[in-house]
Amino acid sequence: MAAYIIRRLLLMIPTLFGIMVLNFIIVQIAPGGPVEQMIAQLQGHETGAGSRIAGNSQSEVSNSSSNSGDSSYRGAQGLDPELIERIEKLYGFDKPAHERFFIMVKNYITFDFGDSFYRDAKVIDLILEKLPVSISLGLWSTLLIYLISIPLGIKKAVTNGSAFDVWTSSLIIIGFAIPGFLFAILLIVVFAGGSYLDWFPLRGLTSSNFDQLPWYEQILDYFWHITLPVISLVIGGFATLTMLTKNSFLDEINKQYVTTARAKGLTEQRVLYGHVFRNAMLIIISGVPATLVGILFTGSLLIEVIFSLDGLGLLGFESALNRDYAVVFSSLYIFTLMGLLLKLIGDISYMLVDPRIDFESREG
Repeated sequence: MAAYIIRRLLLMIPTLFGIMVLNFIIVQIAPGGPVEQMIAQLQGHETGAGSRIAGNSQSEVSNSSSNSGDSSYRGAQGLDPELIERIEKLYGFDKPAHERFFIMVKNYITFDFGDSFYRDAKVIDLILEKLPVSISLGLWSTLLIYLISIPLGIKKAVTNGSAFDVWTSSLIIIGFAIPGFLFAILLIVVFAGGSYLDWFPLRGLTSSNFDQLPWYEQILDYFWHITLPVISLVIGGFATLTMLTKNSFLDEINKQYVTTARAKGLTEQRVLYGHVFRNAMLIIISGVPATLVGILFTGSLLIEVIFSLDGLGLLGFESALNRDYAVVFSSLYIFTLMGLLLKLIGDISYMLVDPRIDFESREG
């Protein structure tokens, strides 16, 4: 067991490296990097990104020569070549791509993610600032998805073909077909002052006077704000897990050992939860890491935008638009690392559910 965990941890190193290489190449190929956006801003074009040197740069431009020499950047005409070099040095683009990559990898090993290009803050501070919002959405949504999907899936498997199974399958199909962000808009229209009821707030994770509220009202205020976003994520995630649970239990129920257990006189509850449950839950446990990572870092993106929740999804989206490479790569690094660790935790959970699983023999 210990040897398996060590091997898995060591395998994370080339996996992380390969993912970073691939995404670094893709981002480098994409047009409109931070230098180009700064040049466009200095030339008077709106790019939507802030700058730490905009004020000083504008004054330098006004005093610089009208010829930019042989600058390789399109749109750089009229800017002083020395200013272009200063911008390149600011963003680290005065070095070759391969050198920038290995410097980045060296820093990331010690979790030194540098500074954001456009937000005038350390990347790690930005991530820590946004992390509670995404964790709130991810944990509550994952918890509710599993609390709903597993009992519902078991009930559907036990009553397979019944009226209950048919009409719940219809609801599941509808939930699967409607994207979470469309359901979020529907909830806003109906319950957040859109056209009908005004029961829930539209923006943020807490009220403006949150710090002045007593602790019990703070808890109520928090759940009041997070109700609609979590419901939106749950609707988009419970359908697949419910059907996975049903099919997994149906597969186990039809096996020979279940028939043998019934022949011995065991009750249906004892057969279901004493024998079937342990085996059927293995495939469901394997999906926990993927479900949690998906909700934390991808599924909540549009939900955060719609409900104005300033989390990691929104941060990554804005950083990609602004070509804020420091935030993009560090977010990718952290997301990938967390995903790999959660996958390892999921594998170890197999043993907790069924001690018969032998990691060593599986590796062999």
